[in-house]
Parts: sequence; C-alpha cells; structure tokens
Amino acid sequence: MSIPATLVMGLDIGGTSTRALVVDMDGNRVGMGRGPGANLTSHALDSALAGIAQALRNALERVDDPGAVRHAVVGTAGMANLAVPEVAEAFARTWRNAGLECGYDVVGDVSVAFTAGTAEPAGTLLLSGTGASAIRFDNRNPSHAVDGHGWLLGDLGSGFWLGREAVRATLAALDRREEPGPLGQDVLRALLGPESHGEPSADINGDADRKAEVGGQHDLRSELIMAVHQRPPVALSELAPLVTAAVADDPEAKRIVTEAAEHLMAAVTTVRAPGDGTPLVLAGSLLAAATPVRDLVEPRLRELWPDPPIIVARDAVGGAAWLAAGRLIGLDTADGAKLHARLMHSAGGDDVDR
Repeated sequence: MSIPATLVMGLDIGGTSTRALVVDMDGNRVGMGRGPGANLTSHALDSALAGIAQALRNALERVDDPGAVRHAVVGTAGMANLAVPEVAEAFARTWRNAGLECGYDVVGDVSVAFTAGTAEPAGTLLLSGTGASAIRFDNRNPSHAVDGHGWLLGDLGSGFWLGREAVRATLAALDRREEPGPLGQDVLRALLGPESHGEPSADINGDADRKAEVGGQHDLRSELIMAVHQRPPVALSELAPLVTAAVADDPEAKRIVTEAAEHLMAAVTTVRAPGDGTPLVLAGSLLAAATPVRDLVEPRLRELWPDPPIIVARDAVGGAAWLAAGRLIGLDTADGAKLHARLMHSAGGDDVDR
C-alpha cells in the first residue's frame, strides 16, 4: 500500500477502551488501533501505558514510516495526569517506542467528543459513558463544566453510577431479607457466577446453601460486597447494560434510569442557557446509542431547545484526528470543514463506550 506523505493521528484514551486513528489530509482512514481502557484517573500507570502502546501499535501496522505522522492530538479524561513529570516522561517514552516522532497536544476527552459531533466552535456537550459531564464550549474550549468529577466524587448519571446503583439496590433487597428482582438477580449472576441467586431463607445471613465462606459466615451479602471491592471501582460501569436491559421488568432499574436522566438534565441546564441556538452534542455509550437513558433525555432536550441540532457523536477518536489535522490546515477553513465531514461520514460508529 502506498502511504500518503502527510498523516495525522488522533488518540482517544477512555475508561473502557483506548483508540488510535491515523488519517491522511483527505480524511482517508489509514490505520485504526484499539486497546483496553487507559484513563489514568481510574487505571494504574503501567496498565494504562500498556493499553496506549497496544492502540498505537495496531494503528501503525499499515504505516510504513511512522515519521510520516506530522502531528497528533491526545484526548483523555484527567488530562492533568499527563502533566505530572514522571507520567509525561513515561508517556513520551511509549510514544517514541511506537516509532512516532511528531509532537502532540493533550486535550480533555470532552473536547474530542464535542468536535466529533460538530465542526462549529461553540455549543454544548452532554456526555454519559463510563463518566458523565455537561460542558459548554466557546472557541472549542470548555468554558463551563458541570460534573466530570470522576467515580469517587461525581459522574452522576454515568455508566459507573448506574452500575453502582444496581449493586446498592441489590444489597438493599438482601438487607431487607427480600429476594432481589430481575436486576438484582442479574447483578448477582454477573458478579458471583451463574449459580448465584438471591432467594431469602429463614436466615439469609447464614444461608447454608452458599458454598463460599466469607469472614466466617456463609453470607450472600458479604460475597457481593467482597466481589465488588476486589475489582477496580470503574468496573462497576460494566453493570450498566444490566440496568438498561431491565427497565421494562424491574421497578428498581426504571428508578435508577430515571434518576440518571434527572442528573444529566440538571447538569446540562446549568451550562446551557435558554434559547441557546448552538449545536448540542450527545456522547458516551448511554447517549450515543439507543438506550432508555437517551429515550428520557433527548425529548426533554428538544423541548427546551427545539431549534438547534442535536447531534450524536460516535467517533471521538475521529474528533481527535480532526483537531490534529487542524494544526496543519486550520479548523475554521473550507478545507477543515470538508475534512470534518469526510471523517465523520466514514466513522465506524462503535466509539461510544466512553
């Protein structure tokens, strides 16, 4: 394959996956690579760097000379982590080891998500994936943000939040010595194995049918608690699909999804003024795909802002690549607009797991 002389790269470091994209200046996708989640807010440095290296390596497989990559943009949550000297040095070493010689700009993951949705310089992003936030953008820079505080302090209405609430609802049922509903049963199976169940007994805290002994007791509650704490906190986001799938059958799932939508609407109405006519971009797995959360949120957005477009951004790594190309051709130019349209039109549409 003949590789064009001028290439740029986008790198999107998410909590669930990491993606790298190499494109030429006509918007052709030359190489795509994927790795595991590498967000330094929720992953250890060594595992994060390994995920980044995997994504870079895969993206560059079809590039004869990585030196042809002229510029790159790296989008990541917790971008301040990459400014820590030892982290910045380790990242630069990973970059060089991939054969890359170009410079790179580090921006927030919300910036690449917003630009994946629109080439306009101003607008609003509402994101709900592993994390959650609402951001007002002016001149493509965040000017007002709500949430995005990470799993420990916020991310209300996110996939992590849904997963945590699902576990809490399951534990609440067990505390009451009640059999968990369909959502709770799914949570128990997901975390404790297919044979797990939540049927109450005369003494659920001493259920003799439980095989694993935890802290001297045969205790379903303790097993569930231990299973959660033995995994990385961000892994709770893996339970979000259980919540959205159970909405029709389980009142607890419906309650959780409704509360998630309320959190997201509270965030977006804080950063976006009534009558705002700029684009509104939806991003993240709970809003970019057809989910019960989006089903609740989108009609309310259209009611509040009936005129401007509501755009679904499914390809944040494409947004990062476009920002990188903008350093060479300009973003607010005819060529920049054409490149954005070409990149987003060619998007695979599966980059929604943030």
